[in-house]
Amino acid sequence: MKHGSITHDLKRLALALMAVSMVTVLYGRWLHLTNSTIAALTYLFAILVTAAVSALWVAIAASVLALLCLNYFFMPPVGTFTIVDPQNWVALLVFLAVSVVASNLSASVRARAREALGRRDELSRLFDLSRDILLITESASAVTQLAGAIARRFGLEWVGICLPTADGWHIHDAGTRTLTLATSDLGAALHDARGVIEFDARDRTYGGHRQIQSVEHVSVALVPLRLGGRAIGLLGTAGRTIEPGTLDALAGVAAIAVERAQFLEERQAAALAQRSNELKSALLASLGHDLRTPLTAIRVAASNLLARWSNDEERQQQGEIVLMEVERLSGLFQDILDMARIETNSVATEREWVTPAEIVEAAVAQVQHTLHTHRLSIEAEGDWTVQVDPRLTSAALAHVLENAARYSPEGSTVSVASTVSADALRIVVRDEGSGIAALDLAHLFDRFYRGAEARQRSFGTGMGLAITRGLLAVEGGRVWAENAQGGGAQFSIEVPAASRPAVSTMDSL
Repeated sequence: MKHGSITHDLKRLALALMAVSMVTVLYGRWLHLTNSTIAALTYLFAILVTAAVSALWVAIAASVLALLCLNYFFMPPVGTFTIVDPQNWVALLVFLAVSVVASNLSASVRARAREALGRRDELSRLFDLSRDILLITESASAVTQLAGAIARRFGLEWVGICLPTADGWHIHDAGTRTLTLATSDLGAALHDARGVIEFDARDRTYGGHRQIQSVEHVSVALVPLRLGGRAIGLLGTAGRTIEPGTLDALAGVAAIAVERAQFLEERQAAALAQRSNELKSALLASLGHDLRTPLTAIRVAASNLLARWSNDEERQQQGEIVLMEVERLSGLFQDILDMARIETNSVATEREWVTPAEIVEAAVAQVQHTLHTHRLSIEAEGDWTVQVDPRLTSAALAHVLENAARYSPEGSTVSVASTVSADALRIVVRDEGSGIAALDLAHLFDRFYRGAEARQRSFGTGMGLAITRGLLAVEGGRVWAENAQGGGAQFSIEVPAASRPAVSTMDSL
Protein backbone atom coordinates (compact mmCIF):
# COMPACT_ATOMS: atom_id res chain seq x y z
CA MET A 1 0.00 0.00 0.00
CA LYS A 2 2.93 2.36 0.75
CA HIS A 3 4.51 1.68 -2.65
CA GLY A 4 1.22 2.55 -4.37
CA SER A 5 1.06 5.86 -2.46
CA ILE A 6 4.60 6.83 -3.57
CA THR A 7 3.77 6.02 -7.18
CA HIS A 8 0.65 8.18 -6.92
CA ASP A 9 2.68 11.11 -5.49
CA LEU A 10 5.30 10.80 -8.24
CA LYS A 11 2.57 11.11 -10.85
CA ARG A 12 1.25 14.21 -9.05
CA LEU A 13 4.79 15.65 -8.98
CA ALA A 14 5.19 15.14 -12.72
CA LEU A 15 1.90 16.92 -13.36
CA ALA A 16 2.91 19.80 -11.05
CA LEU A 17 6.26 20.24 -12.79
CA MET A 18 4.48 20.14 -16.13
CA ALA A 19 2.08 22.86 -14.94
CA VAL A 20 4.95 25.10 -13.83
CA SER A 21 6.71 24.50 -17.14
CA MET A 22 3.57 25.35 -19.14
CA VAL A 23 3.14 28.63 -17.21
CA THR A 24 6.77 29.47 -17.92
CA VAL A 25 6.47 28.73 -21.65
CA LEU A 26 3.11 30.52 -21.96
CA TYR A 27 4.25 33.73 -20.25
CA GLY A 28 7.91 33.79 -21.22
CA ARG A 29 8.00 32.48 -24.81
CA TRP A 30 4.55 33.12 -26.26
CA LEU A 31 3.20 36.20 -24.43
CA HIS A 32 6.63 37.70 -23.60
CA LEU A 33 5.30 38.75 -20.21
CA THR A 34 7.69 40.91 -18.15
CA ASN A 35 5.49 41.49 -15.10
CA SER A 36 6.94 39.25 -12.41
CA THR A 37 3.92 39.77 -10.12
CA ILE A 38 1.51 38.16 -12.60
CA ALA A 39 3.90 35.26 -13.08
CA ALA A 40 4.34 34.82 -9.32
CA LEU A 41 0.58 34.77 -8.72
CA THR A 42 0.06 32.24 -11.52
CA TYR A 43 2.82 30.04 -10.13
CA LEU A 44 1.25 30.35 -6.68
CA PHE A 45 -2.13 29.28 -8.07
CA ALA A 46 -0.57 26.16 -9.63
CA ILE A 47 1.19 25.36 -6.36
CA LEU A 48 -2.02 25.71 -4.35
CA VAL A 49 -3.84 23.37 -6.73
CA THR A 50 -0.96 20.91 -6.38
CA ALA A 51 -1.03 21.16 -2.58
CA ALA A 52 -4.79 20.52 -2.57
CA VAL A 53 -4.44 17.15 -4.30
CA SER A 54 -0.91 15.98 -3.42
CA ALA A 55 1.40 15.34 -0.52
CA LEU A 56 3.27 18.24 1.11
CA TRP A 57 6.66 17.30 -0.33
CA VAL A 58 5.20 17.40 -3.86
CA ALA A 59 3.95 20.96 -3.32
CA ILE A 60 7.31 22.05 -1.86
CA ALA A 61 9.16 20.56 -4.84
CA ALA A 62 6.84 22.46 -7.20
CA SER A 63 7.44 25.63 -5.14
CA VAL A 64 11.20 25.35 -5.52
CA LEU A 65 10.91 24.85 -9.28
CA ALA A 66 8.50 27.78 -9.56
CA LEU A 67 10.95 29.94 -7.55
CA LEU A 68 13.80 29.11 -9.90
CA CYS A 69 11.67 29.76 -12.99
CA LEU A 70 10.42 33.06 -11.56
CA ASN A 71 13.99 34.17 -10.89
CA TYR A 72 15.42 33.03 -14.22
CA PHE A 73 12.68 34.06 -16.66
CA PHE A 74 10.89 37.01 -15.06
CA MET A 75 13.21 38.89 -12.65
CA PRO A 76 15.96 41.14 -13.99
CA PRO A 77 18.48 40.36 -15.14
CA VAL A 78 16.36 37.86 -17.15
CA GLY A 79 18.15 34.71 -18.26
CA THR A 80 20.35 34.42 -15.17
CA PHE A 81 19.92 33.40 -11.58
CA THR A 82 21.60 36.60 -10.45
CA ILE A 83 19.50 39.00 -8.37
CA VAL A 84 20.65 42.64 -8.50
CA ASP A 85 17.75 44.41 -6.75
CA PRO A 86 17.55 43.52 -3.03
CA GLN A 87 13.77 43.92 -3.26
CA ASN A 88 13.69 40.91 -5.57
CA TRP A 89 15.30 38.85 -2.83
CA VAL A 90 12.47 39.80 -0.53
CA ALA A 91 9.91 38.98 -3.22
CA LEU A 92 11.42 35.56 -3.85
CA LEU A 93 11.64 34.72 -0.18
CA VAL A 94 8.05 35.86 0.43
CA PHE A 95 6.91 33.83 -2.60
CA LEU A 96 8.67 30.74 -1.27
CA ALA A 97 7.29 31.28 2.26
CA VAL A 98 3.74 31.81 1.01
CA SER A 99 3.99 28.71 -1.19
CA VAL A 100 5.30 26.52 1.61
CA VAL A 101 2.83 27.82 4.23
CA ALA A 102 -0.12 27.52 1.86
CA SER A 103 0.97 24.02 0.87
CA ASN A 104 1.34 23.05 4.51
CA LEU A 105 -2.11 24.39 5.36
CA SER A 106 -3.67 22.59 2.42
CA ALA A 107 -1.90 19.35 3.32
CA SER A 108 -3.05 19.74 6.94
CA VAL A 109 -6.67 20.27 5.85
CA ARG A 110 -6.50 17.22 3.60
CA ALA A 111 -4.97 15.15 6.40
CA ARG A 112 -7.77 16.19 8.74
CA ALA A 113 -10.34 15.34 6.08
CA ARG A 114 -8.76 11.91 5.57
CA GLU A 115 -8.72 11.39 9.33
CA ALA A 116 -12.39 12.34 9.59
CA LEU A 117 -13.29 9.97 6.76
CA GLY A 118 -11.21 7.25 8.35
CA ARG A 119 -12.94 7.70 11.70
CA ARG A 120 -16.30 7.68 9.96
CA ASP A 121 -15.41 4.43 8.24
CA GLU A 122 -14.15 2.92 11.50
CA LEU A 123 -17.35 3.98 13.24
CA SER A 124 -19.38 2.39 10.46
CA ARG A 125 -17.36 -0.80 10.83
CA LEU A 126 -17.94 -0.80 14.59
CA PHE A 127 -21.67 -0.38 14.00
CA ASP A 128 -21.73 -3.25 11.49
CA LEU A 129 -19.72 -5.37 13.92
CA SER A 130 -22.22 -4.64 16.70
CA ARG A 131 -25.01 -5.82 14.41
CA ASP A 132 -23.04 -8.99 13.62
CA ILE A 133 -22.62 -9.63 17.35
CA LEU A 134 -26.38 -9.47 17.88
CA LEU A 135 -26.85 -12.12 15.18
CA ILE A 136 -24.40 -14.52 16.82
CA THR A 137 -26.43 -17.11 18.73
CA GLU A 138 -25.38 -19.34 21.58
CA SER A 139 -23.00 -21.99 20.27
CA ALA A 140 -19.58 -23.42 20.95
CA SER A 141 -18.12 -21.41 18.04
CA ALA A 142 -19.62 -18.03 19.03
CA VAL A 143 -16.25 -16.45 19.95
CA THR A 144 -14.63 -17.81 16.76
CA GLN A 145 -17.51 -16.30 14.77
CA LEU A 146 -16.81 -13.01 16.54
CA ALA A 147 -13.15 -13.14 15.46
CA GLY A 148 -14.26 -13.82 11.89
CA ALA A 149 -16.67 -10.86 11.97
CA ILE A 150 -13.88 -8.53 13.17
CA ALA A 151 -11.49 -9.75 10.47
CA ARG A 152 -14.13 -9.34 7.77
CA ARG A 153 -15.41 -5.91 8.83
CA PHE A 154 -11.96 -4.36 9.36
CA GLY A 155 -10.13 -6.08 6.50
CA LEU A 156 -7.54 -7.74 8.74
CA GLU A 157 -5.35 -10.68 7.76
CA TRP A 158 -5.55 -12.23 11.22
CA VAL A 159 -7.64 -11.69 14.34
CA GLY A 160 -7.19 -13.62 17.56
CA ILE A 161 -9.33 -13.43 20.69
CA CYS A 162 -7.04 -14.75 23.41
CA LEU A 163 -8.77 -15.88 26.62
CA PRO A 164 -6.82 -17.21 29.61
CA THR A 165 -7.80 -20.61 30.99
CA ALA A 166 -6.73 -22.66 33.98
CA ASP A 167 -4.17 -24.58 31.91
CA GLY A 168 -3.01 -21.93 29.43
CA TRP A 169 -4.63 -19.90 26.67
CA HIS A 170 -7.58 -20.54 24.38
CA ILE A 171 -7.12 -18.57 21.16
CA HIS A 172 -10.13 -18.16 18.86
CA ASP A 173 -8.67 -16.91 15.58
CA ALA A 174 -9.88 -16.13 12.06
CA GLY A 175 -8.60 -14.46 8.91
CA THR A 176 -6.74 -15.26 5.73
CA ARG A 177 -3.61 -16.46 7.49
CA THR A 178 -2.69 -18.50 10.56
CA LEU A 179 -0.38 -17.14 13.25
CA THR A 180 1.04 -18.65 16.42
CA LEU A 181 1.76 -16.44 19.43
CA ALA A 182 4.11 -17.23 22.30
CA THR A 183 2.23 -17.78 25.55
CA SER A 184 4.94 -15.86 27.41
CA ASP A 185 4.15 -12.73 25.36
CA LEU A 186 0.45 -13.16 26.01
CA GLY A 187 1.01 -13.61 29.73
CA ALA A 188 3.20 -10.50 29.94
CA ALA A 189 0.68 -8.41 27.98
CA LEU A 190 -2.20 -9.51 30.21
CA HIS A 191 -0.13 -8.84 33.33
CA ASP A 192 0.55 -5.27 32.17
CA ALA A 193 -3.12 -4.78 31.31
CA ARG A 194 -4.14 -5.73 34.84
CA GLY A 195 -2.05 -2.93 36.34
CA VAL A 196 -3.05 0.67 36.87
CA ILE A 197 -5.37 1.92 34.11
CA GLU A 198 -4.02 5.01 32.36
CA PHE A 199 -5.81 7.03 29.69
CA ASP A 200 -3.98 8.75 26.84
CA ALA A 201 -6.18 11.69 25.80
CA ARG A 202 -4.19 12.31 22.62
CA ASP A 203 -4.59 8.82 21.20
CA ARG A 204 -7.89 8.23 23.04
CA THR A 205 -6.60 4.92 24.39
CA TYR A 206 -6.14 3.16 27.69
CA GLY A 207 -2.86 1.58 28.66
CA GLY A 208 -1.86 -1.97 27.83
CA HIS A 209 -1.32 -1.72 24.05
CA ARG A 210 1.63 -3.78 22.87
CA GLN A 211 3.29 -4.84 19.62
CA ILE A 212 4.80 -8.34 19.52
CA GLN A 213 6.24 -10.61 16.87
CA SER A 214 4.54 -13.90 16.08
CA VAL A 215 6.41 -17.11 15.46
CA GLU A 216 6.17 -16.27 11.73
CA HIS A 217 7.82 -12.84 12.41
CA VAL A 218 4.61 -10.95 11.67
CA SER A 219 3.88 -7.89 13.80
CA VAL A 220 0.77 -8.36 15.94
CA ALA A 221 -0.99 -5.60 17.87
CA LEU A 222 -2.31 -6.69 21.26
CA VAL A 223 -4.93 -4.70 23.17
CA PRO A 224 -6.68 -5.75 26.40
CA LEU A 225 -10.29 -6.91 26.41
CA ARG A 226 -11.72 -4.93 29.30
CA LEU A 227 -15.06 -5.16 31.06
CA GLY A 228 -15.11 -2.04 33.14
CA GLY A 229 -11.68 -1.98 34.74
CA ARG A 230 -11.13 -5.75 34.54
CA ALA A 231 -9.05 -7.30 31.74
CA ILE A 232 -10.57 -10.64 30.70
CA GLY A 233 -8.27 -11.38 27.76
CA LEU A 234 -6.47 -9.94 24.75
CA LEU A 235 -7.41 -9.00 21.21
CA GLY A 236 -4.68 -9.57 18.62
CA THR A 237 -4.75 -8.10 15.11
CA ALA A 238 -2.37 -8.35 12.16
CA GLY A 239 -2.52 -6.83 8.70
CA ARG A 240 -3.48 -3.23 8.16
CA THR A 241 -2.79 -0.63 10.85
CA ILE A 242 -5.79 0.47 12.90
CA GLU A 243 -5.82 3.82 14.69
CA PRO A 244 -5.15 3.19 18.43
CA GLY A 245 -8.39 4.80 19.63
CA THR A 246 -10.42 2.70 17.22
CA LEU A 247 -8.53 -0.42 18.28
CA ASP A 248 -9.33 0.30 21.91
CA ALA A 249 -13.03 0.79 21.07
CA LEU A 250 -12.97 -2.42 19.04
CA ALA A 251 -11.54 -4.31 22.01
CA GLY A 252 -14.30 -2.91 24.22
CA VAL A 253 -16.99 -4.12 21.82
CA ALA A 254 -15.28 -7.52 21.54
CA ALA A 255 -15.13 -7.83 25.35
CA ILE A 256 -18.87 -7.19 25.60
CA ALA A 257 -19.47 -9.76 22.85
CA VAL A 258 -17.35 -12.37 24.66
CA GLU A 259 -19.29 -11.78 27.86
CA ARG A 260 -22.56 -12.06 25.92
CA ALA A 261 -21.47 -15.36 24.32
CA GLN A 262 -20.54 -16.76 27.73
CA PHE A 263 -23.84 -15.55 29.18
CA LEU A 264 -25.81 -17.18 26.35
CA GLU A 265 -23.90 -20.43 26.85
CA GLU A 266 -24.64 -20.37 30.59
CA ARG A 267 -28.27 -19.55 29.89
CA GLN A 268 -28.53 -22.48 27.48
CA ALA A 269 -27.01 -24.81 30.06
CA ALA A 270 -29.44 -23.49 32.68
CA ALA A 271 -32.36 -23.97 30.27
CA LEU A 272 -31.28 -27.56 29.56
CA ALA A 273 -30.99 -28.23 33.28
CA GLN A 274 -34.43 -26.74 33.86
CA ARG A 275 -35.93 -28.80 31.04
CA SER A 276 -34.27 -31.90 32.47
CA ASN A 277 -35.74 -31.18 35.91
CA GLU A 278 -39.16 -30.54 34.38
CA LEU A 279 -38.91 -33.79 32.45
CA LYS A 280 -37.96 -35.71 35.58
CA SER A 281 -40.81 -34.17 37.57
CA ALA A 282 -43.32 -34.81 34.80
CA LEU A 283 -42.13 -38.39 34.35
CA LEU A 284 -42.41 -39.06 38.07
CA ALA A 285 -45.89 -37.56 38.16
CA SER A 286 -46.91 -39.53 35.09
CA LEU A 287 -45.49 -42.77 36.43
CA GLY A 288 -47.12 -42.20 39.81
CA HIS A 289 -50.48 -41.73 38.10
CA ASP A 290 -50.37 -44.20 35.23
CA LEU A 291 -48.59 -47.07 36.96
CA ARG A 292 -51.07 -47.21 39.79
CA THR A 293 -54.04 -48.43 37.72
CA PRO A 294 -52.36 -51.30 35.79
CA LEU A 295 -50.42 -52.47 38.84
CA THR A 296 -53.61 -52.54 40.90
CA ALA A 297 -55.38 -54.48 38.14
CA ILE A 298 -52.51 -56.97 37.89
CA ARG A 299 -52.43 -57.47 41.66
CA VAL A 300 -56.20 -58.10 41.82
CA ALA A 301 -56.11 -60.43 38.81
CA ALA A 302 -53.17 -62.36 40.28
CA SER A 303 -55.02 -62.73 43.58
CA ASN A 304 -58.08 -64.04 41.74
CA LEU A 305 -55.95 -66.56 39.86
CA LEU A 306 -54.76 -67.97 43.19
CA ALA A 307 -58.25 -68.07 44.67
CA ARG A 308 -59.72 -71.52 45.15
CA TRP A 309 -63.20 -70.47 44.18
CA SER A 310 -62.25 -69.43 40.61
CA ASN A 311 -63.02 -71.81 37.76
CA ASP A 312 -61.18 -72.22 34.46
CA GLU A 313 -63.25 -69.58 32.66
CA GLU A 314 -62.66 -67.00 35.38
CA ARG A 315 -58.95 -67.79 35.44
CA GLN A 316 -58.86 -67.31 31.68
CA GLN A 317 -60.46 -63.88 32.05
CA GLN A 318 -58.09 -62.89 34.84
CA GLY A 319 -55.09 -64.04 32.76
CA GLU A 320 -56.25 -61.89 29.86
CA ILE A 321 -56.49 -58.92 32.22
CA VAL A 322 -52.91 -59.50 33.37
CA LEU A 323 -51.65 -59.73 29.78
CA MET A 324 -53.54 -56.60 28.76
CA GLU A 325 -52.21 -54.57 31.69
CA VAL A 326 -48.65 -55.85 31.13
CA GLU A 327 -48.92 -54.78 27.50
CA ARG A 328 -50.13 -51.39 28.69
CA LEU A 329 -47.14 -51.12 31.02
CA SER A 330 -44.79 -52.10 28.20
CA GLY A 331 -46.24 -49.32 26.04
CA LEU A 332 -45.83 -46.84 28.88
CA PHE A 333 -42.17 -47.72 29.38
CA GLN A 334 -41.57 -47.58 25.63
CA ASP A 335 -43.08 -44.07 25.56
CA ILE A 336 -40.79 -43.02 28.39
CA LEU A 337 -37.75 -44.36 26.52
CA ASP A 338 -38.81 -42.63 23.30
CA MET A 339 -39.33 -39.33 25.10
CA ALA A 340 -35.92 -39.57 26.77
CA ARG A 341 -34.24 -40.31 23.43
CA ILE A 342 -35.98 -37.35 21.80
CA GLU A 343 -34.99 -35.00 24.64
CA THR A 344 -31.33 -36.07 24.37
CA ASN A 345 -31.28 -35.89 20.54
CA SER A 346 -30.22 -39.54 20.32
CA VAL A 347 -32.77 -40.64 17.72
CA ALA A 348 -31.08 -41.63 14.46
CA THR A 349 -32.77 -41.90 11.07
CA GLU A 350 -32.26 -44.56 8.40
CA ARG A 351 -34.21 -43.95 5.21
CA GLU A 352 -35.42 -46.85 3.07
CA TRP A 353 -37.68 -47.28 0.04
CA VAL A 354 -41.07 -48.51 1.24
CA THR A 355 -44.69 -48.16 0.18
CA PRO A 356 -47.14 -46.07 2.26
CA ALA A 357 -49.25 -49.22 2.68
CA GLU A 358 -46.35 -50.93 4.47
CA ILE A 359 -46.00 -48.00 6.86
CA VAL A 360 -49.73 -48.03 7.68
CA GLU A 361 -49.70 -51.81 8.20
CA ALA A 362 -46.75 -51.56 10.60
CA ALA A 363 -48.44 -48.77 12.58
CA VAL A 364 -51.74 -50.66 12.82
CA ALA A 365 -49.91 -53.77 14.06
CA GLN A 366 -48.32 -51.75 16.89
CA VAL A 367 -51.67 -50.56 18.30
CA GLN A 368 -53.93 -53.45 17.31
CA HIS A 369 -54.95 -53.93 20.95
CA THR A 370 -56.45 -50.41 20.95
CA LEU A 371 -58.00 -50.50 17.48
CA HIS A 372 -59.74 -53.88 17.78
CA THR A 373 -62.98 -52.21 18.98
CA HIS A 374 -63.10 -49.84 15.97
CA ARG A 375 -63.68 -50.19 12.25
CA LEU A 376 -60.61 -49.28 10.24
CA SER A 377 -60.76 -47.69 6.78
CA ILE A 378 -57.41 -47.58 4.97
CA GLU A 379 -56.59 -45.91 1.65
CA ALA A 380 -52.84 -46.29 1.30
CA GLU A 381 -50.72 -46.01 -1.81
CA GLY A 382 -49.28 -49.31 -2.99
CA ASP A 383 -48.13 -48.29 -6.45
CA TRP A 384 -45.52 -45.80 -5.23
CA THR A 385 -42.54 -46.11 -2.91
CA VAL A 386 -41.17 -43.30 -0.76
CA GLN A 387 -37.77 -42.87 0.86
CA VAL A 388 -38.43 -42.42 4.58
CA ASP A 389 -37.41 -44.02 7.85
CA PRO A 390 -40.17 -46.66 8.13
CA ARG A 391 -39.50 -47.28 11.82
CA LEU A 392 -39.87 -43.63 12.89
CA THR A 393 -42.77 -42.89 10.54
CA SER A 394 -44.79 -45.94 11.54
CA ALA A 395 -44.12 -45.32 15.25
CA ALA A 396 -45.32 -41.72 14.89
CA LEU A 397 -48.42 -42.86 13.00
CA ALA A 398 -49.11 -45.52 15.65
CA HIS A 399 -49.40 -42.86 18.35
CA VAL A 400 -51.85 -40.90 16.19
CA LEU A 401 -53.95 -44.02 15.56
CA GLU A 402 -53.97 -44.86 19.26
CA ASN A 403 -55.06 -41.31 20.07
CA ALA A 404 -57.89 -41.54 17.49
CA ALA A 405 -59.11 -44.86 18.94
CA ARG A 406 -59.10 -43.55 22.50
CA TYR A 407 -61.06 -40.38 21.75
CA SER A 408 -63.77 -41.90 19.52
CA PRO A 409 -66.67 -44.19 20.49
CA GLU A 410 -66.31 -47.95 20.27
CA GLY A 411 -67.55 -49.29 16.94
CA SER A 412 -66.85 -46.00 15.13
CA THR A 413 -64.60 -45.77 12.09
CA VAL A 414 -61.00 -44.57 12.11
CA SER A 415 -59.97 -43.55 8.58
CA VAL A 416 -56.38 -43.53 7.29
CA ALA A 417 -55.52 -42.05 3.89
CA SER A 418 -52.09 -41.50 2.35
CA THR A 419 -51.01 -39.41 -0.64
CA VAL A 420 -47.64 -39.19 -2.33
CA SER A 421 -46.35 -36.02 -3.97
CA ALA A 422 -43.07 -35.29 -5.72
CA ASP A 423 -41.27 -34.41 -2.48
CA ALA A 424 -43.38 -35.57 0.47
CA LEU A 425 -45.54 -38.31 1.96
CA ARG A 426 -48.74 -37.21 3.69
CA ILE A 427 -50.90 -39.45 5.90
CA VAL A 428 -54.23 -38.19 7.28
CA VAL A 429 -56.00 -39.91 10.21
CA ARG A 430 -59.62 -39.02 10.95
CA ASP A 431 -61.87 -40.24 13.73
CA GLU A 432 -65.59 -39.91 14.55
CA GLY A 433 -65.16 -38.52 18.03
CA SER A 434 -66.29 -35.24 19.54
CA GLY A 435 -63.44 -33.27 18.03
CA ILE A 436 -60.78 -31.13 19.70
CA ALA A 437 -61.62 -28.39 22.15
CA ALA A 438 -60.49 -24.92 21.10
CA LEU A 439 -58.35 -24.55 24.25
CA ASP A 440 -56.58 -27.84 23.52
CA LEU A 441 -55.62 -27.19 19.89
CA ALA A 442 -52.60 -25.03 20.72
CA HIS A 443 -51.19 -27.51 23.29
CA LEU A 444 -51.93 -30.95 21.83
CA PHE A 445 -48.28 -31.67 21.01
CA ASP A 446 -46.81 -30.31 24.25
CA ARG A 447 -45.10 -32.80 26.52
CA PHE A 448 -47.41 -34.37 29.13
CA TYR A 449 -50.36 -32.24 28.07
CA ARG A 450 -53.67 -33.99 28.63
CA GLY A 451 -56.85 -32.40 27.36
CA ALA A 452 -60.01 -31.95 29.34
CA GLU A 453 -61.55 -35.18 28.00
CA ALA A 454 -58.42 -37.19 28.86
CA ARG A 455 -58.43 -35.85 32.42
CA GLN A 456 -62.08 -36.82 32.79
CA ARG A 457 -61.44 -40.35 31.58
CA SER A 458 -58.20 -40.70 33.64
CA PHE A 459 -56.11 -42.32 30.95
CA GLY A 460 -53.10 -41.33 28.89
CA THR A 461 -49.77 -39.84 29.89
CA GLY A 462 -49.73 -36.90 27.48
CA MET A 463 -46.58 -38.23 25.82
CA GLY A 464 -47.97 -39.87 22.68
CA LEU A 465 -48.48 -36.81 20.46
CA ALA A 466 -45.30 -35.16 21.79
CA ILE A 467 -43.41 -38.30 20.79
CA THR A 468 -45.07 -38.16 17.36
CA ARG A 469 -43.84 -34.60 16.85
CA GLY A 470 -40.34 -35.48 18.06
CA LEU A 471 -39.98 -38.58 15.86
CA LEU A 472 -41.17 -36.71 12.78
CA ALA A 473 -38.86 -33.76 13.53
CA VAL A 474 -35.88 -36.14 13.23
CA GLU A 475 -36.94 -36.78 9.63
CA GLY A 476 -37.66 -33.10 8.99
CA GLY A 477 -41.40 -33.79 9.04
CA ARG A 478 -44.31 -32.24 10.88
CA VAL A 479 -47.73 -33.07 12.30
CA TRP A 480 -50.78 -30.88 12.90
CA ALA A 481 -54.35 -31.31 14.07
CA GLU A 482 -57.70 -29.76 13.23
CA ASN A 483 -61.39 -30.42 13.58
CA ALA A 484 -62.70 -32.21 10.51
CA GLN A 485 -65.75 -31.04 8.60
CA GLY A 486 -68.72 -33.10 9.66
CA GLY A 487 -67.29 -33.84 13.10
CA GLY A 488 -64.35 -35.63 14.59
CA ALA A 489 -60.65 -34.80 14.74
CA GLN A 490 -58.23 -34.94 11.85
CA PHE A 491 -54.44 -35.39 12.26
CA SER A 492 -52.11 -34.87 9.29
CA ILE A 493 -48.55 -36.21 9.08
CA GLU A 494 -46.15 -34.94 6.41
CA VAL A 495 -42.62 -36.27 5.87
CA PRO A 496 -40.23 -34.95 3.18
CA ALA A 497 -39.49 -37.88 0.90
CA ALA A 498 -38.37 -38.72 -2.61
CA SER A 499 -40.82 -40.98 -4.47
CA ARG A 500 -40.77 -43.41 -7.38
CA PRO A 501 -43.12 -45.99 -8.87
CA ALA A 502 -43.15 -49.32 -7.05
CA VAL A 503 -41.69 -52.30 -8.90
CA SER A 504 -43.70 -55.49 -8.38
CA THR A 505 -42.13 -58.90 -8.10
CA MET A 506 -43.53 -59.90 -11.51
CA ASP A 507 -42.14 -56.74 -13.12
CA SER A 508 -38.72 -57.38 -11.67
CA LEU A 509 -38.75 -60.86 -13.15
